[in-house]
Amino acid sequence: MEDAIGLMIGVGFVTFMLALGFFVGGWQERSHIKKLDDRESANGDFLITQGKTAYNVSPDGPPPTILIGESVIASDYLKTFLAGLRNLFGGEVKSYQTLMDRARREALQRIVEQARAGGYNAVCNVRMQAADVGGSTSMGKKAMVMAAILASATAYHRQG
Repeated sequence: MEDAIGLMIGVGFVTFMLALGFFVGGWQERSHIKKLDDRESANGDFLITQGKTAYNVSPDGPPPTILIGESVIASDYLKTFLAGLRNLFGGEVKSYQTLMDRARREALQRIVEQARAGGYNAVCNVRMQAADVGGSTSMGKKAMVMAAILASATAYHRQG
């Protein structure tokens, strides 16, 4: 009887923790996406290109400069657990795509905000590099999944 009660408590605890991860992790993700949407809307007039050439450079503006933006977004335990299950059966792990998307958007917004603070109104030559910062533990197990993006761009002031 005591074993059954202990088992029920254990299952209840795991269920509670998974539900907590689902709700809290989802709330934090939605909150971050909303903040990114607001920041992107506020920077909507800012020109961002991947081209190597700066167009309509203003001779009166500050000289072009390189800017760096970095972002690391960690997965929550529920996503990591579900991705591990998905990995057993194969296929695309879509929950990690949202991590990478959020990290890319965050790194780009950091560059745009740095450029604005420096008196620039455009960036070109935007480049992004992904890095695996989750790594492995000393026991050979996979650690917490994180999406790390290092973005660089050339900021300049354009005419018009």
